[in-house]
Amino acid sequence: MDDDARAAAAPRARVLASFGCTGEPEPLAGGRGTAWRCGDLVLKPLDGPPDALAWAERVLGGGARRSDEVRWTAPVRSVGGHLAVDGWTAWTRVEGRHEPRRWAEAIRAGEAFAAALAGSPRPAFLDARSDPWAVADRAAWGECDVPGADDVPEIRALRAALRPVDLPAQVVHGDLTGNVLLAAGSPPAVIDPSVYWRPVGYGSAVVVVDALAFEGGTVDLLRAPRVRGELPQLLLRAALFRLLTDHLTGAPPSARAPWGPVVAMLCRLARP
Repeated sequence: MDDDARAAAAPRARVLASFGCTGEPEPLAGGRGTAWRCGDLVLKPLDGPPDALAWAERVLGGGARRSDEVRWTAPVRSVGGHLAVDGWTAWTRVEGRHEPRRWAEAIRAGEAFAAALAGSPRPAFLDARSDPWAVADRAAWGECDVPGADDVPEIRALRAALRPVDLPAQVVHGDLTGNVLLAAGSPPAVIDPSVYWRPVGYGSAVVVVDALAFEGGTVDLLRAPRVRGELPQLLLRAALFRLLTDHLTGAPPSARAPWGPVVAMLCRLARP
């Protein structure tokens, strides 16, 4: 996005005033390029069901849950008591920055985040989600079909290697790779909660798959997640999740270029 387009996409004065922001908002790098820092808040467009925002406020906000191992961000209401204003939301800002290739720290942060949320009921808003990521997640776990997905050889190979997974499900963050911030002297911080109802190791498996497919990770990273026995099956589903998302969003074939060797390795790992 060029500077003019980015400026046009900035939150307007009404939004800033509604959340009590003073001064000019500053664009933040990373993600989809739509987040803005304004003082102690991060403003970003509402990109999910309103119920998800209400859930995040209830579960992540208010200091009801705390952890010495991980920090996280939570929604903030406007001065008028609203969680969204003109399609914009505000979140607490946490110190830190994303550092590439710090996959082990991202995995540990996700595991600590899941531990802090253990016992939370299954969020009702998950059933209403119909975005490509939610559909890809369901399809990766055999809960729905995606037309045309089996035309992709890598997806066929991964599905053929699937076996049942006997692990309890709970709230997990399913997109940790670019959403963990590190700051000296503080625990890692988890941002942009992508909530799924899956085994704890699933979030870790997504980080491993991202590292292997896109960021030059090696098989040594397989030792990082705490889950062991079911890890190969979780890795298969994590790879399916990413490939199915590409399929649903119409990603060009070039986006699948690194998948061949990764899929072959994951299928070998999953053999009985």
